[in-house]
Amino acid sequence: MEAILDWSRDLNINADKVSHEVQFLVDSKLGVPGAILVRNKNQKEFYLESITIEGLVHFKCHSWIQPEKLHPEKRIFFSDKAYLPSETPIGLKELRKRELRQLRGNGEGVRVLSDRVYDYDVYNDLGHPDKGPEFARPILGGQHRPYPRRCRTGRPSTKSDPKAEVPANESMPMYVPRDEAFGDVKRQTVDAGSWKGMVNNIFPYLKDYSTAGEAINSFSEINELYKKNPSNASHQKKSRKTTDFPIKLINKMIKDSTSDAFKFDPPNIVSRDASCCLRDDEFGRLTLAGMNPLSIERLKVFPPVSKLDPSIYGPQESALKEEDIICHLDGMSVQKAIEENKLYILDYHDAYLPFLNSINAHPDRKAYATRIIFFLTQMGTLKPIAIELSLPPMNPFVPTKQVITPPVDATTFWQWQLAKAHVCSNDSGAHELIQHWLRTHACMEPFIIAAHRHLSVMHPIHKLLHPHMRYTMDINARARELLISTRGIIESLFSTKECSMEITSFAYKNWRFDMESLPNDLIRRGIAVPDPTEPHGLKLLIEDYPYANDGLLIWSAIEKLVRDYVKYYYPDASSIRSDPELNEWYYESIHVGHADIRHESWWPRLSTPEDLVSILTTLIWIASAEHAALNFGQYNYGGYVPVRPSYMRRLVPNEHDPEYANFLADPEGYFLSSLPSLREITFLMSVLDILSTHSPDEEYLGDRKDLSTWTGDPEIIEAFYRFSMDMRMVEKEIQKRNANPKLRNRCGAGVSPYDLLLPSSGPGVTGKGVPNSISI
Repeated sequence: MEAILDWSRDLNINADKVSHEVQFLVDSKLGVPGAILVRNKNQKEFYLESITIEGLVHFKCHSWIQPEKLHPEKRIFFSDKAYLPSETPIGLKELRKRELRQLRGNGEGVRVLSDRVYDYDVYNDLGHPDKGPEFARPILGGQHRPYPRRCRTGRPSTKSDPKAEVPANESMPMYVPRDEAFGDVKRQTVDAGSWKGMVNNIFPYLKDYSTAGEAINSFSEINELYKKNPSNASHQKKSRKTTDFPIKLINKMIKDSTSDAFKFDPPNIVSRDASCCLRDDEFGRLTLAGMNPLSIERLKVFPPVSKLDPSIYGPQESALKEEDIICHLDGMSVQKAIEENKLYILDYHDAYLPFLNSINAHPDRKAYATRIIFFLTQMGTLKPIAIELSLPPMNPFVPTKQVITPPVDATTFWQWQLAKAHVCSNDSGAHELIQHWLRTHACMEPFIIAAHRHLSVMHPIHKLLHPHMRYTMDINARARELLISTRGIIESLFSTKECSMEITSFAYKNWRFDMESLPNDLIRRGIAVPDPTEPHGLKLLIEDYPYANDGLLIWSAIEKLVRDYVKYYYPDASSIRSDPELNEWYYESIHVGHADIRHESWWPRLSTPEDLVSILTTLIWIASAEHAALNFGQYNYGGYVPVRPSYMRRLVPNEHDPEYANFLADPEGYFLSSLPSLREITFLMSVLDILSTHSPDEEYLGDRKDLSTWTGDPEIIEAFYRFSMDMRMVEKEIQKRNANPKLRNRCGAGVSPYDLLLPSSGPGVTGKGVPNSISI
């Protein structure tokens, strides 16, 4: 049976949404249709939302249908009902296999925007060697530089390097499978953010174009980038004299409103003292409840020891000594403090040291390999007590490591501020490159590609994961084109420059999927220990750790939902073993998508329903809450650069440095000259603003749009309903915690609440909300 819609006569093709009624004559013996084949004989693609055979069956399509002249094969759409492969009706089995073959493609040719083919490739498209050797970048993926795989685009090789792929351009735009591309609302939100960022970047030039690359002269220059604090503005409004001449008043209002149009909203989370530097207590708090709460570890050995090759990178021993920290331990010895779980560390020594020669060769980049030690106070807060700054060994007679401790006078105050700024700079780079990009975006993509290649849309696991894969491939493709490419945003705005992606490859060697579950991650970092008497089976050694406290609520709710879901479809181990699509998905995710580490023994087995629960819970956690905690606070936590610089331009001076006299004469000026220029600050703030923005079409954790899929499965609908209620309870519990004065890391005078794991949010830069997927 076939129905043909005449576009020129039957459809209003200019409308946003069109419904069309078709009448079929169907033999009553046919039964309930399980699939529909669709052809597009028009000249343009169209978006097919759904097909409904009234009173009988619904087909949720949500897909772009390409013209027959471009893609002659008929599109296959299945009814909403979920089927395991073994339960697929006979009439649908071949169609199920055929659709997966179409999605896998043949691994050949240049992919065009109308394609819907999912395949793998290495990261060989980040450089542009044809423009010159300085634009070339190493290929990521392979024995020397292991890396997760990306979506294959098939663009031709560069002339200079046959292994590298030419960058995307107008004639060959960046490919993502058609149905993975941003929808109109999402695209408009990102485009609007880019336009807003461009306007904001104009403001410093309107003020004084000569400051584009020069050092900042005063903190007031930075503060002028922001709109006035509303409370101050209202106070000024009330205090304005009513005798002001009306014309002058109107002109002032116009001037004020015009200047504000070019300014940024003040970040509403980071607090700062009168000197505009990062306070020690705030530093400790943001390590647990800031933009990067995933790096803090318990210190188990003192002094800390490097794992780098000493023949290349110098002695593995740290310069930290017991006398550096003993006076900050409340009367305890170092060994006693370690035994009492009182010492914690942010350790970026090994992550940065191999790359410092390349970084510091740039005249406007200066970095150390840093370590910072924190002491857990009786109030449950972290206090920074020592910072180690290391450089590569250059001269056997010149020390390459120095230790800076909390200040005792004016000179050491500014040295301490500079040392903290260098730690924050490294933390910014590690957050953006390792915790954010690598651990969420890059490491999730192979699982998504494999899911589309091997899990039919009818498969219950595909239906469970579908909202958690939304837009990820598109945002990753945009990142390869704009953020992590040669001379892209990351290289321009962070200390790591052209080493940026090599640092992520270096970190990938230590990445473990089994440690990406929240409980395992907390145990690995020494922040928690197993304890079956605790609500989540864990005892946190830092009791007021907002990311972990709130995250465990969400983790447990996800795990409960997934366990109910898996148990419904897979009652025993044999049902897992007998599902070829499931096993092929997981096998290919590891052996192709993560091919460089496929032989590691730590990969979780997939043999039992409980194995599947653990794997799926981890994937959903990464895509939702872990990414939200790392992404949506970027502007509010990183939008005031003196507190969290993305890079530094000067090292910390000591008395043997030629610049030491200048530092003593004007320490604040030296600090300001160490920060990025005003132009780069505005550029960074614009990027962070875009990355922190929720679009109006965002779908949040606990908000499923497709429950009609399980109309005949009330147990599944009930499980999703319970999960939605759990998210509401999580929201209320987090709000309750944020109002608890005993929790000093999230409540107190001038202390911002920790909202990043509140499940719901409105659009914009809200500093809260947990979307289902990695969508920005």
